[in-house]
Amino acid sequence: MDFMDEGRQKAMDTKYIFWSPDRGYEPSELAEAKKIIDQGGLVAFPTETVYGLGGNGLQKEAARRIYAAKGRPSDNPLILHISRFSQLKGITRRIPDTAVRLAEAFWPGPLTMIFEKADCVPYEITGGLETVAVRMPEHPGALEFLEAVSVPVAAPSANTSGRPSPTRAEHVREDLEGKIDMIIDGGEVGIGFESTIVDLTGELPVILRPGYITRQMVEEVVGEAAMDPALLSVEGDVAPKAPGMKYRHYAPEAQMKVFCGEQEAVIEAINESARRLICEERISPEEIGILATEETAAQYSVGQVVTSGSRRRDDVGRYLYGVLRRFDELHVKVILSESFYDSAKEEAVMNRLLKAAGQQVIEVDNGDGVGDGL
Repeated sequence: MDFMDEGRQKAMDTKYIFWSPDRGYEPSELAEAKKIIDQGGLVAFPTETVYGLGGNGLQKEAARRIYAAKGRPSDNPLILHISRFSQLKGITRRIPDTAVRLAEAFWPGPLTMIFEKADCVPYEITGGLETVAVRMPEHPGALEFLEAVSVPVAAPSANTSGRPSPTRAEHVREDLEGKIDMIIDGGEVGIGFESTIVDLTGELPVILRPGYITRQMVEEVVGEAAMDPALLSVEGDVAPKAPGMKYRHYAPEAQMKVFCGEQEAVIEAINESARRLICEERISPEEIGILATEETAAQYSVGQVVTSGSRRRDDVGRYLYGVLRRFDELHVKVILSESFYDSAKEEAVMNRLLKAAGQQVIEVDNGDGVGDGL
C-alpha cells in the first residue's frame, strides 16, 4: 500500500506548493505532483478562469475520486486539460476544421471544445457520453503543471459541488482540505469564471456554457454559432453534455434573488425589499446581504452590502464567486442582488448569477418600483 492509498483510509494531509510568475515551481514539487497524478491522486491547480481539481484523465478511479471529493453527480461530465494541441489526437476520434480554427484563435485560453471521444477516455470522465470536453488553459502555472504530468488531466472546478467556484487557493482549502492530495497556490485568478464551452460534434457549433469567449468572438472565427436553449434551465431530464448544464451551480448558502430593470429602479426595489424583510418577516439587517457594485453600494440603506467590482471597469464577473463566498462567511439568510446585463460578458456573468439564485428573478417595474415575484 503506497502513501496515498494509506492516507485515503483517513483524512488526508493535503500538501501545499506555491507558484508565481517570478518563482515558478521547484523541480521536486512538479515531480511530486506528477507522482500524485500517476497514482490516481488529486491535485488542485490554478487556471486563468478558476481553480481546477485535477486527476488523471485516462483513469477511471481518478474520475471516481474527483466525484467523491466534490460530492459531484457522476453524470456531470469532466473537462480534460491539455498543454499541447497534439494531445487532441490521442483522446478524440476526429478533429474538425472548426476546432483547428478556434484553437488557433483562442488556445491557450478560456475555451473548451467538445469532440467525439476516443476509446481510451473512460466513460467515468464523460458522464457516460460518447463525447469529451477538452481545453488548453492559458495560465502559465497550469501549463507547466500539465506539461510535467504528461497526461490529459480531468479537472472540474476545485470546490464542493454546487458551491461558488474557487478563485483563490483559500477557497479550495475551505472546501477540499483533507480530501485531496495537493493544492497548488497560484494566487488570485485573472478571469474569475469558467471557460466558454462549444460543442463541435454537430453541423453547427453550439455554445453550451457562455464564458469569457463570447458568441460574437466565436462567430468571427467560424461563422454562425448557436446558443443551447437549455442555458437558462436549472434542472432538466436530459443528461448534461457539459458541466453546469443540469444542476444548480455556484450557489451561496442563503436564498438569493436577482432584481432586473433600470438601475435606479432596481436600487429602490432592493431597498424596499430589505425593509419589508425586516418589518414583515422579522429578519435582522445583518441577515440580509446586498450584492452591488462600487458605483451603487452607498445607495443601500440597510443590510450587509458587498461589492463585486465596478461597472465602469467591467470586472463584476471576476469577483462574483468571491462575493458569494463572502456572503456565506457573513451568515446572511437572504441575498438581494443587482443584475449585470450591461457587462461586456453579460451572457457569462448573468448565467452564473441566475444559476446561483436558482433562477429567482424579480422584474422591476420602473413605474411602480417593484414588479411581480417579490
